[in-house]
Amino acid sequence: MAMHTNHPVSALPTAPTRETTGHLLLRAWCVFVLVLALGGVGLVNAVGPVVTAVVVVASAVVSAVVWLVTRPPLAVRRLPWLAFGYLAWATASIAWSAWPAASVLTVLLLLITTFQGLFVGAVLTWRDVVRAVASAAKWIVGLSLLFELVVSVFVRGPILPGFVLPDERMDPIVYWSRDNLFDGGRIQGVFGNANLLAAVMLVAIIVFAVRLAAGAPRRILLVVWIAVAAFLFVRAGSATAFISAAFVALVLGTVLVMRTARRPGERTRWYLLYAAIGLGGGAALWFGRDTFFGLLGRGADLTGREGIWADVIARAAEHPVIGWGFSTPWIASEPLIDGWIVDHGQTVVQAHSMWLDACLQLGGVGVVLLALVYLAYVWRSWFFAVDRPRWDLRDDRPHSPLTLLPTLVGALLVVQGLTESGPLLLWGWMFVVLFGAKIKQTPLVGVGPSEQSISIERSELQRPTP
Repeated sequence: MAMHTNHPVSALPTAPTRETTGHLLLRAWCVFVLVLALGGVGLVNAVGPVVTAVVVVASAVVSAVVWLVTRPPLAVRRLPWLAFGYLAWATASIAWSAWPAASVLTVLLLLITTFQGLFVGAVLTWRDVVRAVASAAKWIVGLSLLFELVVSVFVRGPILPGFVLPDERMDPIVYWSRDNLFDGGRIQGVFGNANLLAAVMLVAIIVFAVRLAAGAPRRILLVVWIAVAAFLFVRAGSATAFISAAFVALVLGTVLVMRTARRPGERTRWYLLYAAIGLGGGAALWFGRDTFFGLLGRGADLTGREGIWADVIARAAEHPVIGWGFSTPWIASEPLIDGWIVDHGQTVVQAHSMWLDACLQLGGVGVVLLALVYLAYVWRSWFFAVDRPRWDLRDDRPHSPLTLLPTLVGALLVVQGLTESGPLLLWGWMFVVLFGAKIKQTPLVGVGPSEQSISIERSELQRPTP
């Protein structure tokens, strides 16, 4: 009996699309760059600041060479010029800095961080950026858990930076790990700081969840990674991180509700409702901080931060317009910093607020520039998340879960910046530059010259040979 089919005889089965080796290596390098940004403090604890500086500078040189070789499309007018303005003012402050050596060193770190953020955003598509951030987060989550496990199982006691065992009992603030994994105390991971660990674990949870929502493969493993990151997040016991997580959840809920709006006026009432919830929650948190921080085992003065803020404000008032000179972080060996603010016998190296830090270092001008940077970032990332992708008359395209990552990370940085200076350096600043520039360069996921580079490579692989 004859069989009939509409399938063309010439349509032979094809192998699944594969990425080129060059692109795999490129993404692997970007993962390494992101690991340096996310876990740079851990590298300092492991090998010291000198070796870390060599690695950071060398990585910037390699990235510059790769950029010149790959030559990704770049629209100059769509670069993050506000971030460049803050960078230029920080560089100019070397001229009047009260700690010029520290300013030169930290401005170099800021320049490299900015460059690496631009590099990753320029050479990778949106999907690959999210994959690279997720891969880097896995490295930090895995290394932090492994480090704490090794210390608790084999060392069975606290350890100092550089893998040094203390000869006598010391203040826990100086320990790299306090050997708290099995005794219920706060753990610090490779960072040697519970607050830094908690912030990065929250980033990990966000990016893993975004990947899960985007239909990434090996979903069960992603759930496991989320569980491990959540375990480390809870065990870090950071009050700031808990508040940040609540704010991230509020922003996520708001975005998802905004996406359901069909008419222009629908969003207005939701904005008003969520603004009321946010302001009410913030007021309740501030006036009820004694009870809230008491439940978390913290003092109402935010673990001594109010005293630090008072000292920083007093010194910043001496140079209110241009500041004392850029230095993020503060260099403890500088005479004006060494012994200025002491906590548990250690010189404090940050203002524990990115806004006060900017005011101290760069004055009112720096605060305005930083506010403009974050305002532009929050504005663009918000509409990147809530607006339906559209480049023609069609207005029913589905939203991509990938567009959630910039705005959720932005929510984390905004809250963290109230009580920490982390958003001014390393992964905090890199993500502001990376996501901010990527949104400007490619405002639609999968659309635009930089998003087409991979598809071009893949089409070359699928092209039949003569």
